[in-house]
Amino acid sequence: MPAHFLSSSPSASTSTSSTASPADSSDMPKDAVSASSSSSGRYSEIWNYLWVPLLLSVSKELTTAKAESTILLPSDVRLGSARSSPSCPAPDPKLNFRPVVGILTHPGDGASGRLNNDTNASYIAASYVKFVESAGARVIPLIYNEPLEILHEKLNLVNGVIFTGGWAKSGLYYTTVGEIFKKSLEKNDVGDHFPVLAICLGFELLTMIISKDIKILEEFSAADQASTLNFMKNTDIRGTVFQRFPPDLLRKLSTDCLVMQNHHYGISPERFQENTDLSGFFEILTTSTDEDDKVYVSTAQARSYPVTAFQWHPEKNAFEWGLSRIPHSEDAVQVTQHVANFFISEARKSLNRPPARKVLDNLIYNYSPTYCGKAGKGYDEVYIFS
Repeated sequence: MPAHFLSSSPSASTSTSSTASPADSSDMPKDAVSASSSSSGRYSEIWNYLWVPLLLSVSKELTTAKAESTILLPSDVRLGSARSSPSCPAPDPKLNFRPVVGILTHPGDGASGRLNNDTNASYIAASYVKFVESAGARVIPLIYNEPLEILHEKLNLVNGVIFTGGWAKSGLYYTTVGEIFKKSLEKNDVGDHFPVLAICLGFELLTMIISKDIKILEEFSAADQASTLNFMKNTDIRGTVFQRFPPDLLRKLSTDCLVMQNHHYGISPERFQENTDLSGFFEILTTSTDEDDKVYVSTAQARSYPVTAFQWHPEKNAFEWGLSRIPHSEDAVQVTQHVANFFISEARKSLNRPPARKVLDNLIYNYSPTYCGKAGKGYDEVYIFS
Protein backbone atom coordinates (compact mmCIF):
# COMPACT_ATOMS: atom_id res chain seq x y z
CA MET A 1 0.00 0.00 0.00
CA PRO A 2 1.41 3.51 -0.89
CA ALA A 3 2.91 5.37 2.05
CA HIS A 4 0.70 8.47 1.61
CA PHE A 5 -2.41 6.28 2.21
CA LEU A 6 -1.12 5.37 5.67
CA SER A 7 -0.28 9.02 6.58
CA SER A 8 -3.85 10.22 5.90
CA SER A 9 -6.61 9.92 8.44
CA PRO A 10 -10.41 9.82 8.27
CA SER A 11 -10.59 12.85 10.61
CA ALA A 12 -8.45 14.98 8.32
CA SER A 13 -10.65 14.20 5.34
CA THR A 14 -13.81 14.94 7.28
CA SER A 15 -12.43 18.27 8.62
CA THR A 16 -11.58 19.58 5.14
CA SER A 17 -15.03 18.79 3.88
CA SER A 18 -16.84 20.44 6.81
CA THR A 19 -14.90 23.78 6.82
CA ALA A 20 -15.54 24.54 3.15
CA SER A 21 -18.62 26.73 2.65
CA PRO A 22 -21.20 26.09 -0.09
CA ALA A 23 -19.90 29.17 -1.91
CA ASP A 24 -16.39 27.84 -1.79
CA SER A 25 -17.54 24.51 -3.17
CA SER A 26 -19.50 26.11 -5.90
CA ASP A 27 -16.50 28.25 -6.85
CA MET A 28 -14.31 25.15 -7.24
CA PRO A 29 -13.93 23.71 -10.69
CA LYS A 30 -16.11 20.64 -11.36
CA ASP A 31 -13.02 18.50 -11.94
CA ALA A 32 -11.61 19.50 -8.55
CA VAL A 33 -14.89 18.71 -6.80
CA SER A 34 -15.05 15.37 -8.50
CA ALA A 35 -11.42 14.59 -7.58
CA SER A 36 -12.03 15.54 -3.97
CA SER A 37 -15.10 13.31 -3.79
CA SER A 38 -13.26 10.45 -5.43
CA SER A 39 -10.31 10.81 -3.04
CA SER A 40 -12.63 10.78 -0.02
CA GLY A 41 -14.33 7.62 -1.29
CA ARG A 42 -10.99 5.90 -1.77
CA TYR A 43 -9.91 6.81 1.78
CA SER A 44 -13.18 5.37 3.13
CA GLU A 45 -12.75 2.11 1.21
CA ILE A 46 -9.14 1.76 2.32
CA TRP A 47 -9.96 2.22 5.98
CA ASN A 48 -12.85 -0.18 5.74
CA TYR A 49 -10.30 -2.63 4.36
CA LEU A 50 -7.99 -2.01 7.32
CA TRP A 51 -10.53 -1.92 10.16
CA VAL A 52 -12.62 -4.97 9.31
CA PRO A 53 -9.81 -7.53 9.76
CA LEU A 54 -8.53 -5.59 12.80
CA LEU A 55 -11.93 -5.74 14.47
CA LEU A 56 -12.26 -9.43 13.62
CA SER A 57 -8.84 -10.13 15.13
CA VAL A 58 -9.64 -8.26 18.36
CA SER A 59 -13.02 -10.03 18.61
CA LYS A 60 -11.34 -13.42 18.19
CA GLU A 61 -8.78 -12.66 20.91
CA LEU A 62 -11.52 -11.54 23.31
CA THR A 63 -13.54 -14.71 22.61
CA THR A 64 -10.48 -16.92 23.14
CA ALA A 65 -9.58 -15.12 26.38
CA LYS A 66 -13.13 -15.55 27.64
CA ALA A 67 -13.13 -19.28 26.80
CA GLU A 68 -9.75 -19.83 28.44
CA SER A 69 -10.87 -18.04 31.56
CA THR A 70 -13.60 -20.64 32.11
CA ILE A 71 -11.14 -23.58 32.16
CA LEU A 72 -9.46 -23.74 35.54
CA LEU A 73 -6.60 -26.03 36.39
CA PRO A 74 -6.48 -27.46 39.93
CA SER A 75 -3.67 -25.00 40.74
CA ASP A 76 -5.81 -22.04 39.57
CA VAL A 77 -8.56 -22.85 42.06
CA ARG A 78 -6.19 -22.15 44.94
CA LEU A 79 -4.91 -18.81 43.62
CA GLY A 80 -6.63 -16.90 46.44
CA SER A 81 -5.03 -19.00 49.15
CA ALA A 82 -1.45 -19.72 50.05
CA ARG A 83 0.11 -22.27 47.72
CA SER A 84 1.05 -25.57 49.29
CA SER A 85 3.38 -28.35 48.19
CA PRO A 86 1.79 -31.15 46.11
CA SER A 87 0.36 -33.92 48.27
CA CYS A 88 0.69 -37.42 46.79
CA PRO A 89 -1.04 -40.18 48.77
CA ALA A 90 1.14 -43.07 49.86
CA PRO A 91 0.75 -46.22 47.73
CA ASP A 92 -1.38 -49.00 49.17
CA PRO A 93 1.07 -51.24 51.08
CA LYS A 94 -1.15 -54.24 50.36
CA LEU A 95 -0.51 -53.98 46.63
CA ASN A 96 2.59 -54.75 44.60
CA PHE A 97 3.21 -51.96 42.10
CA ARG A 98 6.12 -53.79 40.45
CA PRO A 99 4.39 -57.03 39.41
CA VAL A 100 6.13 -59.68 37.33
CA VAL A 101 4.29 -62.31 35.30
CA GLY A 102 5.59 -65.69 34.23
CA ILE A 103 4.69 -66.80 30.69
CA LEU A 104 5.19 -70.46 29.82
CA THR A 105 6.99 -71.10 26.54
CA HIS A 106 5.52 -73.42 23.90
CA PRO A 107 7.43 -76.09 21.90
CA GLY A 108 8.84 -75.01 18.52
CA ASP A 109 9.77 -71.64 17.08
CA GLY A 110 6.28 -70.30 16.38
CA ALA A 111 6.99 -70.38 12.63
CA SER A 112 6.83 -74.08 11.72
CA GLY A 113 10.61 -74.47 11.84
CA ARG A 114 11.40 -71.55 9.54
CA LEU A 115 13.28 -69.70 12.30
CA ASN A 116 14.75 -72.49 14.42
CA ASN A 117 14.45 -76.22 13.83
CA ASP A 118 16.18 -77.21 17.08
CA THR A 119 14.09 -79.99 18.64
CA ASN A 120 14.56 -78.37 22.06
CA ALA A 121 13.47 -74.92 20.92
CA SER A 122 10.48 -73.20 22.47
CA TYR A 123 8.95 -69.76 22.04
CA ILE A 124 6.67 -67.05 23.39
CA ALA A 125 4.77 -64.86 20.93
CA ALA A 126 5.78 -61.26 21.62
CA SER A 127 2.11 -60.25 21.68
CA TYR A 128 1.73 -61.92 25.10
CA VAL A 129 4.69 -59.95 26.42
CA LYS A 130 3.32 -56.67 25.07
CA PHE A 131 -0.08 -57.54 26.50
CA VAL A 132 1.42 -57.83 30.00
CA GLU A 133 3.61 -54.74 29.62
CA SER A 134 0.69 -52.62 28.38
CA ALA A 135 -0.94 -53.01 31.79
CA GLY A 136 2.16 -52.18 33.82
CA ALA A 137 3.98 -55.45 34.52
CA ARG A 138 7.14 -57.22 33.42
CA VAL A 139 7.69 -60.76 32.14
CA ILE A 140 9.88 -63.69 33.11
CA PRO A 141 9.85 -66.57 30.58
CA LEU A 142 9.13 -69.99 32.08
CA ILE A 143 10.92 -72.34 29.68
CA TYR A 144 8.80 -75.47 29.61
CA ASN A 145 11.67 -77.99 29.18
CA GLU A 146 13.92 -76.56 31.90
CA PRO A 147 14.49 -78.76 34.97
CA LEU A 148 11.59 -78.56 37.41
CA GLU A 149 13.74 -77.10 40.16
CA ILE A 150 14.59 -74.12 37.91
CA LEU A 151 10.92 -73.65 37.01
CA HIS A 152 10.03 -73.72 40.72
CA GLU A 153 12.67 -71.06 41.41
CA LYS A 154 11.24 -68.86 38.67
CA LEU A 155 7.72 -69.32 40.02
CA ASN A 156 8.98 -67.78 43.24
CA LEU A 157 10.00 -64.67 41.27
CA VAL A 158 6.61 -63.95 39.69
CA ASN A 159 3.16 -62.76 40.77
CA GLY A 160 1.05 -64.71 38.31
CA VAL A 161 1.22 -67.00 35.28
CA ILE A 162 -0.05 -67.07 31.69
CA PHE A 163 -0.61 -70.26 29.70
CA THR A 164 -0.63 -69.26 26.01
CA GLY A 165 -2.21 -70.53 22.85
CA GLY A 166 -0.58 -73.23 20.70
CA TRP A 167 -1.07 -76.88 19.77
CA ALA A 168 0.83 -79.13 22.26
CA LYS A 169 -1.49 -81.27 24.38
CA SER A 170 0.70 -84.15 25.46
CA GLY A 171 4.13 -85.22 26.67
CA LEU A 172 6.41 -82.94 28.64
CA TYR A 173 4.43 -79.81 27.83
CA TYR A 174 1.21 -81.25 29.27
CA THR A 175 3.10 -82.39 32.36
CA THR A 176 4.75 -78.98 32.85
CA VAL A 177 1.43 -77.11 32.56
CA GLY A 178 -0.03 -79.46 35.17
CA GLU A 179 2.90 -78.90 37.54
CA ILE A 180 2.80 -75.10 37.26
CA PHE A 181 -0.97 -75.05 37.67
CA LYS A 182 -0.74 -77.20 40.80
CA LYS A 183 1.92 -74.88 42.28
CA SER A 184 -0.23 -71.87 41.45
CA LEU A 185 -3.19 -73.28 43.37
CA GLU A 186 -0.90 -74.14 46.29
CA LYS A 187 0.29 -70.53 46.46
CA ASN A 188 -3.30 -69.37 46.69
CA ASP A 189 -4.11 -72.01 49.31
CA VAL A 190 -1.41 -70.63 51.63
CA GLY A 191 -2.62 -67.06 51.25
CA ASP A 192 -0.69 -65.62 48.31
CA HIS A 193 -3.04 -64.20 45.68
CA PHE A 194 -1.51 -65.78 42.59
CA PRO A 195 -3.59 -65.32 39.39
CA VAL A 196 -3.57 -67.60 36.37
CA LEU A 197 -4.66 -66.58 32.86
CA ALA A 198 -5.22 -69.44 30.41
CA ILE A 199 -5.68 -68.57 26.74
CA CYS A 200 -6.95 -70.91 23.98
CA LEU A 201 -4.67 -73.97 24.29
CA GLY A 202 -4.12 -72.94 27.91
CA PHE A 203 -7.86 -73.20 28.55
CA GLU A 204 -8.04 -76.55 26.76
CA LEU A 205 -5.19 -77.96 28.87
CA LEU A 206 -6.77 -76.78 32.12
CA THR A 207 -10.02 -78.38 30.98
CA MET A 208 -8.20 -81.70 30.51
CA ILE A 209 -6.25 -81.41 33.77
CA ILE A 210 -9.15 -80.37 36.01
CA SER A 211 -11.62 -82.86 34.50
CA LYS A 212 -9.00 -85.65 34.70
CA ASP A 213 -10.06 -86.59 31.18
CA ILE A 214 -7.56 -86.13 28.35
CA LYS A 215 -10.30 -86.87 25.79
CA ILE A 216 -12.87 -84.39 27.04
CA LEU A 217 -12.30 -81.83 24.25
CA GLU A 218 -14.51 -81.68 21.15
CA GLU A 219 -13.76 -80.46 17.63
CA PHE A 220 -14.95 -77.03 16.50
CA SER A 221 -14.50 -74.92 13.36
CA ALA A 222 -13.29 -71.63 14.80
CA ALA A 223 -9.94 -70.99 13.12
CA ASP A 224 -9.28 -67.38 12.08
CA GLN A 225 -12.73 -66.24 13.15
CA ALA A 226 -13.88 -63.02 14.79
CA SER A 227 -16.88 -63.57 17.02
CA THR A 228 -19.16 -62.27 19.74
CA LEU A 229 -19.40 -63.38 23.35
CA ASN A 230 -22.79 -64.59 24.54
CA PHE A 231 -23.19 -64.11 28.27
CA MET A 232 -24.80 -66.87 30.25
CA LYS A 233 -28.23 -66.05 31.63
CA ASN A 234 -28.14 -64.49 35.12
CA THR A 235 -24.34 -64.24 35.01
CA ASP A 236 -22.92 -62.16 37.86
CA ILE A 237 -19.87 -60.35 36.47
CA ARG A 238 -18.82 -58.86 39.81
CA GLY A 239 -15.24 -59.88 40.56
CA THR A 240 -14.73 -61.22 37.04
CA VAL A 241 -12.73 -59.90 34.10
CA PHE A 242 -15.87 -58.22 32.74
CA GLN A 243 -16.57 -56.10 35.82
CA ARG A 244 -14.26 -53.32 34.59
CA PHE A 245 -15.79 -53.10 31.12
CA PRO A 246 -17.86 -49.97 30.42
CA PRO A 247 -21.56 -50.85 29.94
CA ASP A 248 -21.51 -49.86 26.27
CA LEU A 249 -18.48 -52.04 25.50
CA LEU A 250 -19.99 -54.90 27.49
CA ARG A 251 -23.10 -54.69 25.33
CA LYS A 252 -21.04 -54.60 22.13
CA LEU A 253 -19.31 -57.85 23.09
CA SER A 254 -22.67 -59.54 22.51
CA THR A 255 -23.51 -57.72 19.27
CA ASP A 256 -20.21 -56.96 17.52
CA CYS A 257 -17.38 -59.33 16.57
CA LEU A 258 -14.78 -57.92 18.96
CA VAL A 259 -12.90 -61.09 19.97
CA MET A 260 -10.60 -63.34 17.99
CA GLN A 261 -11.05 -67.11 17.88
CA ASN A 262 -8.38 -69.38 16.43
CA HIS A 263 -8.89 -72.96 17.53
CA HIS A 264 -10.00 -76.40 16.38
CA TYR A 265 -10.92 -77.76 19.81
CA GLY A 266 -13.01 -76.67 22.75
CA ILE A 267 -15.80 -77.90 24.98
CA SER A 268 -19.56 -77.56 24.75
CA PRO A 269 -21.51 -76.18 27.73
CA GLU A 270 -23.31 -79.51 28.04
CA ARG A 271 -20.15 -81.59 28.34
CA PHE A 272 -18.61 -78.96 30.60
CA GLN A 273 -21.51 -79.16 33.06
CA GLU A 274 -21.62 -82.95 32.97
CA ASN A 275 -18.12 -83.20 34.42
CA THR A 276 -18.50 -82.41 38.14
CA ASP A 277 -14.81 -81.67 38.63
CA LEU A 278 -14.86 -79.12 35.83
CA SER A 279 -18.20 -77.50 36.66
CA GLY A 280 -17.27 -77.46 40.33
CA PHE A 281 -14.03 -75.60 39.64
CA PHE A 282 -15.15 -73.22 36.88
CA GLU A 283 -18.23 -71.11 36.29
CA ILE A 284 -19.12 -70.48 32.65
CA LEU A 285 -19.32 -66.76 31.87
CA THR A 286 -19.74 -66.76 28.09
CA THR A 287 -20.23 -69.04 25.11
CA SER A 288 -19.53 -68.50 21.41
CA THR A 289 -20.60 -70.15 18.17
CA ASP A 290 -18.31 -71.63 15.56
CA GLU A 291 -18.75 -71.51 11.78
CA ASP A 292 -21.05 -74.56 11.92
CA ASP A 293 -23.27 -72.94 14.58
CA LYS A 294 -21.93 -75.26 17.28
CA VAL A 295 -21.77 -73.62 20.72
CA TYR A 296 -18.68 -73.86 22.94
CA VAL A 297 -17.55 -72.35 26.24
CA SER A 298 -15.54 -69.21 25.49
CA THR A 299 -14.90 -67.69 28.95
CA ALA A 300 -14.76 -69.32 32.37
CA GLN A 301 -13.86 -68.04 35.83
CA ALA A 302 -12.76 -70.23 38.74
CA ARG A 303 -15.20 -70.20 41.65
CA SER A 304 -12.60 -70.09 44.44
CA TYR A 305 -9.32 -69.13 42.77
CA PRO A 306 -8.09 -66.14 40.69
CA VAL A 307 -8.05 -68.28 37.54
CA THR A 308 -9.57 -66.95 34.31
CA ALA A 309 -9.74 -68.97 31.10
CA PHE A 310 -10.45 -67.75 27.55
CA GLN A 311 -10.98 -69.88 24.50
CA TRP A 312 -10.45 -66.62 22.56
CA HIS A 313 -7.31 -64.47 22.22
CA PRO A 314 -7.44 -61.14 24.09
CA GLU A 315 -3.83 -60.31 23.15
CA LYS A 316 -4.26 -60.40 19.36
CA ASN A 317 -6.53 -57.37 18.81
CA ALA A 318 -3.82 -54.87 19.70
CA PHE A 319 -0.61 -56.76 18.94
CA GLU A 320 -1.01 -59.26 16.08
CA TRP A 321 -1.54 -58.60 12.36
CA GLY A 322 -0.90 -61.90 10.59
CA LEU A 323 -4.44 -63.29 10.54
CA SER A 324 -6.97 -61.55 8.32
CA ARG A 325 -9.92 -61.52 10.72
CA ILE A 326 -8.32 -60.17 13.87
CA PRO A 327 -10.52 -57.24 14.99
CA HIS A 328 -8.54 -53.99 15.15
CA SER A 329 -11.29 -51.46 15.83
CA GLU A 330 -11.03 -49.07 18.77
CA ASP A 331 -13.59 -51.16 20.66
CA ALA A 332 -11.62 -54.35 19.96
CA VAL A 333 -8.39 -52.77 21.21
CA GLN A 334 -10.25 -51.62 24.33
CA VAL A 335 -11.17 -55.28 24.94
CA THR A 336 -7.48 -56.18 24.91
CA GLN A 337 -6.61 -53.37 27.31
CA HIS A 338 -9.40 -54.12 29.79
CA VAL A 339 -8.44 -57.80 29.97
CA ALA A 340 -4.76 -56.91 30.48
CA ASN A 341 -5.64 -54.35 33.16
CA PHE A 342 -7.79 -56.91 34.97
CA PHE A 343 -5.11 -59.59 35.01
CA ILE A 344 -2.33 -57.28 36.17
CA SER A 345 -4.61 -55.78 38.84
CA GLU A 346 -4.91 -59.34 40.14
CA ALA A 347 -1.13 -59.81 40.00
CA ARG A 348 -0.67 -56.65 42.10
CA LYS A 349 -2.49 -58.42 44.95
CA SER A 350 0.30 -61.00 45.16
CA LEU A 351 2.30 -60.89 48.41
CA ASN A 352 5.45 -62.16 46.72
CA ARG A 353 8.33 -59.65 46.83
CA PRO A 354 11.32 -61.47 45.30
CA PRO A 355 14.90 -60.13 45.38
CA ALA A 356 15.26 -57.43 42.71
CA ARG A 357 18.56 -58.78 41.42
CA LYS A 358 17.11 -62.22 40.71
CA VAL A 359 14.18 -60.69 38.90
CA LEU A 360 16.45 -58.57 36.69
CA ASP A 361 18.59 -61.58 35.84
CA ASN A 362 15.57 -63.52 34.56
CA LEU A 363 13.45 -60.86 32.83
CA ILE A 364 12.61 -61.30 29.17
CA TYR A 365 14.60 -58.11 28.53
CA ASN A 366 17.63 -60.42 28.54
CA TYR A 367 16.36 -61.83 25.22
CA SER A 368 15.55 -60.31 21.83
CA PRO A 369 12.43 -61.01 19.75
CA THR A 370 12.63 -62.20 16.17
CA TYR A 371 10.47 -60.60 13.49
CA CYS A 372 8.61 -63.21 11.48
CA GLY A 373 5.63 -61.21 10.21
CA LYS A 374 6.87 -60.98 6.63
CA ALA A 375 5.29 -64.35 5.95
CA GLY A 376 1.90 -62.66 6.39
CA LYS A 377 0.56 -65.31 8.73
CA GLY A 378 1.06 -66.53 12.26
CA TYR A 379 2.83 -64.31 14.76
CA ASP A 380 4.50 -61.00 14.04
CA GLU A 381 7.29 -61.45 16.59
CA VAL A 382 8.47 -64.34 18.73
CA TYR A 383 11.02 -64.88 21.48
CA ILE A 384 12.86 -68.13 20.83
CA PHE A 385 14.59 -70.17 23.54
CA SER A 386 16.86 -73.13 22.77
